[in-house]
Amino acid sequence: MTAEGFVAALRAQSQRYHDQHPFHVAMNEGHLSRRQLQGWVANRFYYQENLPRKDAAILSNCPDREVRRRWIRRILDHDGTEGEQGGIEAWLRLAEAVGLTREEVRDERHVVPGVRFAVDAYVNFARTRPWVEAVASSLTELFAPDLMTERLAAFESRYPWIDSAGLTYFRARLRQAPRDAEHALQVVIEHCRTVDEQQHAVAALSFKCDVLWSVLDAIDRAYADSGEPRRP
Repeated sequence: MTAEGFVAALRAQSQRYHDQHPFHVAMNEGHLSRRQLQGWVANRFYYQENLPRKDAAILSNCPDREVRRRWIRRILDHDGTEGEQGGIEAWLRLAEAVGLTREEVRDERHVVPGVRFAVDAYVNFARTRPWVEAVASSLTELFAPDLMTERLAAFESRYPWIDSAGLTYFRARLRQAPRDAEHALQVVIEHCRTVDEQQHAVAALSFKCDVLWSVLDAIDRAYADSGEPRRP
């Protein structure tokens, strides 16, 4: 397919993005209980802390020096650098802002099996599949800026009990996600020239959408018995 058709096929995966999951819709509409929101934050941390491992797997398989030089920035964004907090630290502060302790989030006591299985599958995908496919799987970031804008507005307006200082992660991703998506899209277009390569890239992105949807499925089921209705 042409480059334009390829990009269109990738962007079409937005129809399967987890922003349309009922749990996510309920969260943005302010219908989650405190316990449900805490469950989402605690379980999503397992995804956040595994992102540097996923990106390190891509680096280890990537033979292109220029790609590696830019991709490593993703690890630093999440792990942080000396004197600068990263995304993992920012998520721990979000956990504190919703009433959880760092200890209970970091020891993974709240992580449900479905979340662990989905996230581990994503890391394993990055380790075992061709590196360009792993890069393609990260292109959910094409859809993330709008999601982050809506999520930040929802948290600030619908959940006033959450300390605004705990929303740093979302604010940072408004800048980081478009930058990362632009680079990943450039890499995928450059290295996927045949129809077969393009189809594998689209399938990789579809797989990532399944991972994110499965994470919300597992959280939704685990916290459905919160004692409070998810939706009015």
